[in-house]
Amino acid sequence: MSDNTFDLVIRARQCLLDGELRGATIGVRDGVVAAIGELDEEFTGAGSVTIPDDHLLLPGMIDTHVHINDPGRADWEGFETGTKAALQGGYTTLVDMPLNSLPSTVSVDALVTKKAAAQGNCYVDMGFWGGAIPGNKADLEPLHRAGVFGFKCFLADSGVPEFPPLDAAQLREHLEEIARIGSLMIVHAEDPETLAAAPSVGGRAYSDFLASRPDESEVAAIALLIDTVRATDARVHILHLSSAKALPQIRAAKAEGLALTVETCPHYLSFDADTIRDGSTAHKCCPPIRDQANQDLLWEALRDGTIDCVVSDHSPSTAELKQLDVGDFQTAWGGVSSVQVAFTAVWTAARERGFEFADVVRWMCERPAQIVGMTGKGAIAVGNSADLIEYAPDELWTVDAAALEHKNKISAYDGVQLTGRRYSTWLRGTAIDTSAAAGAFIRR
Repeated sequence: MSDNTFDLVIRARQCLLDGELRGATIGVRDGVVAAIGELDEEFTGAGSVTIPDDHLLLPGMIDTHVHINDPGRADWEGFETGTKAALQGGYTTLVDMPLNSLPSTVSVDALVTKKAAAQGNCYVDMGFWGGAIPGNKADLEPLHRAGVFGFKCFLADSGVPEFPPLDAAQLREHLEEIARIGSLMIVHAEDPETLAAAPSVGGRAYSDFLASRPDESEVAAIALLIDTVRATDARVHILHLSSAKALPQIRAAKAEGLALTVETCPHYLSFDADTIRDGSTAHKCCPPIRDQANQDLLWEALRDGTIDCVVSDHSPSTAELKQLDVGDFQTAWGGVSSVQVAFTAVWTAARERGFEFADVVRWMCERPAQIVGMTGKGAIAVGNSADLIEYAPDELWTVDAAALEHKNKISAYDGVQLTGRRYSTWLRGTAIDTSAAAGAFIRR
């Protein structure tokens, strides 16, 4: 095979390369990007695709925060439906959280069980997180050697009894081990004492639920986390940042040089507390969606790099657990199902604030890959896996929850008009759709 002969050639007038959209010809060989040429460069391929001029060629998105809940709670989602939804949403790679599956991924044996449930059922590539809970410090290094991308812990109640939180002493002990083995801890940062002291009123009023999860719970937990990172030199990632009041201490920690990264989620960037209807438990998540002024500050933190990335935190459940008929925010399951719409939801909101497509791809593809140490993915570049999507950036459509691939047809975005739609996906240079499970397991 000559240097200019490939398995697949894709030509696009708008291809995202090195942070800018420009014309390019992509040559794919053996599942990787083998060459990148000018739009009119003579590449020969066994297969050839030309992207319409008004569509974009982008790297496949990477979501490092999804709850597949399989095995054990596959009635909440499952690998087949979750990865089909991700594929439709423009993702080519997911990393699955260690809960709410049964067993939780807190040991190598549990990881083996989870992989058995996923085998043959993944429509995109799949990686896994390990879990850090009281008493499993000795399991961290074996899980690290088994290829998990890092470890998740909670500082407050996780919502499921089999995944208890770490207290301050346990956090330090686990972070010392994380630093020793060279891994990453990802943290649900809410402070249990602050939550316990907050008013807790059941019912349909969103304002009552919001008052039960105050900003101070995130501020206090993140302060503890920063102090512990400083003491242990561990690498830590803050999950689903909701409160802008925590941003000053995060900025200071980063300026100090601490190994701290931060994510937020599409629902915090798309919705605000003043517009959530009472009883709309599809919008319940922890930490909660806060007010418009808070949202504006989150966007500013994305602009200046204080927040590193945007991930879905796809956390589905059954309609019964969501209590859609009752609408009680205190007792309903907390989690937003969004992996099929997350990328487009962020693009829709970002373009209205003057951001470019390169910004969204940096937040939802490049930085997630960098943070978790996922090599060979995250950008269209020679030597990288040919994980690509064709995307129509200006196409309008309205979310219909009943039409989503999610197992439970519940969406906070139901009825919301979005801008942008995925058309085609290539995984390692092969066109994929929901007719066949082509995903592979990936490891750190």
